[in-house]
Amino acid sequence: MRVALVILSLLLISPSAWAEAGIPVLSVETNDSGNQEYSVTLQVLGLMTLLTFLPAIIMMMTSFIRVTVVFAILRQALGMQQTPSNQILIGLSLFLTFFIMSPVIEQVNENAIQPYINESITATQALEAAQQPFSEFMLMQTRENDLILFMELSNTDQLAEGEMPPFKVLVPAFIISELKTAFQIGFLLFIPFLIIDLVIASILMAMGMMMLSPLIISLPFKIMLFVLVDGWALVVGTLANSFT
Repeated sequence: MRVALVILSLLLISPSAWAEAGIPVLSVETNDSGNQEYSVTLQVLGLMTLLTFLPAIIMMMTSFIRVTVVFAILRQALGMQQTPSNQILIGLSLFLTFFIMSPVIEQVNENAIQPYINESITATQALEAAQQPFSEFMLMQTRENDLILFMELSNTDQLAEGEMPPFKVLVPAFIISELKTAFQIGFLLFIPFLIIDLVIASILMAMGMMMLSPLIISLPFKIMLFVLVDGWALVVGTLANSFT
């Protein structure tokens, strides 16, 4: 409560009092072109606020969704609940996400970050330039039906040819499309391991060993099959190629 009262009292202090105390005034200036320029203090505040959304941006606007869901389904298909561990799968998903998203990151760095560091564009222009590569990436992976669904839900007008959908429509449509694609890939991964489980269960049933769990017998065969076909390379290669 005391912390809240201190913050509230600081917010109620007038800008002139901040200036008299030697603290820069929080201001928004309008330049000749009509664009608004924020003070350095507000830019830092906005940047720190944006960093809190960084995990959500990494998870929901990149290839992270598809990769993590496929790896989770693969572990379930193998019949191993805790191997590989969640930390290993999340780490592998992060590095694979950075690898897949490297062209987009390079475009953002070239068109937004470096010009902003060199003070050739404003913060607002840098944000718009950084948004463009991510929008193009998400639009390429989004199904038309999902995009139309969220456009109707948000009452968005029909887009002109070549016009980019707004972020409020594109991001949820991209997430739904990624989940559908991940489940399709996971289904294809599940089939060979399911066949092994069915064969082992049928053999045990024919031998009258109904009390023995088929998972105990089928697990070594599934691991052996996955290793012999170089499964990790196939899965990772398929995931990476699915975004091209």
